[in-house]
Amino acid sequence: MMKQLAAAVQMRTGADVEANLTRTRALTTEAAERGASLVVLPEVFAWRGLRADEAAATTPIPGPVSDFLCRLAADLRIVLVAGSFLERAADAGKSFNTSLVLLPDGTIAARYRKIHLFDIDLPGEVSVRESDTREHGRDVVTATTPLGTIGLSVCYDLRFPELYRKLTRAGATILTVPSAFTFYTGAAHWEPLLRARAIENQAYVIAPNQAGKSPHGFADYGNSMIVDPWGVVVARAGEGEQVILAELDLERVARVRREMPCQLHATLAR
Repeated sequence: MMKQLAAAVQMRTGADVEANLTRTRALTTEAAERGASLVVLPEVFAWRGLRADEAAATTPIPGPVSDFLCRLAADLRIVLVAGSFLERAADAGKSFNTSLVLLPDGTIAARYRKIHLFDIDLPGEVSVRESDTREHGRDVVTATTPLGTIGLSVCYDLRFPELYRKLTRAGATILTVPSAFTFYTGAAHWEPLLRARAIENQAYVIAPNQAGKSPHGFADYGNSMIVDPWGVVVARAGEGEQVILAELDLERVARVRREMPCQLHATLAR
C-alpha cells in the first residue's frame, strides 16, 4: 500500500502522568477514527515537569509507559511513533529521552534515544541545560514498518542535518520529529528547518509539537506540521491540543527521488 493517512498529535503535557496518558489515548483514538494508520506523538508526551522531579518520572522499558503504548497500538491497529518519554538510565538520577515505534500487533519495532541535548542560553528568552538530567543517545535508528521505513529523531536533533542524511541512506522515506520547540526559537526556525529536512532528504517529515506554556516558564510554539518530500507543508496545527492529518504517498517520494536524484549526487558528504 503506497498511500496512507498519517497524523501528528499536538499536546499540552503536564506533570500528571495518568492524566497525560488518558489524553494520549483520547487523541490517538481520534486520529485512528479519522483514518490514520500512522500516528506520531510529541516529545515528552507522558510527563513534563520540573527538572528537580525528573528522576521520579523516569520509567524502564519494558515498564508502565511502554506497556501502555504497546496496548494502545494493538487496540487501534496502528503504527505508533511514541514521541518521547523519559527512560531510566543506568546513571542514577539521569534519563534518556526515548522515542519508540510500535507496530499494529503491539510489538516494539525500534527504540531511539535522543542524541543532541538542548543545552542553550538565549538571555532573556530561553535557558535550558538538558544534559544536567539526561544522557546522550548514540545510535542512528530507523524502523521497518508496514507503511515504510521511518527515521527517528527528537526536537533539537532537527538542527543537525547530517543525522537525517544518515537516516535517509538507511532507507527512511518518513522522518519523525516529535518536539517541544520553544516559541522563541520556533517562530524563527521551526518551519524553515522542517521544510529543509524534507527537501534535502526528499522524504515526508512528521513533526508534532507541544503547545501552551512549559513547566519551565516559557511558551511552546505549537504549529505541528506534516511536510511532503517537495517541501510543501500539507498539514499544520495552530495553538492548543489537536490532531492534524495528511496523506502520505510513497510513490511521490520515489518519483521525486527519481526525477531529482540528489541522494545519488551527494558524493561530497559520503
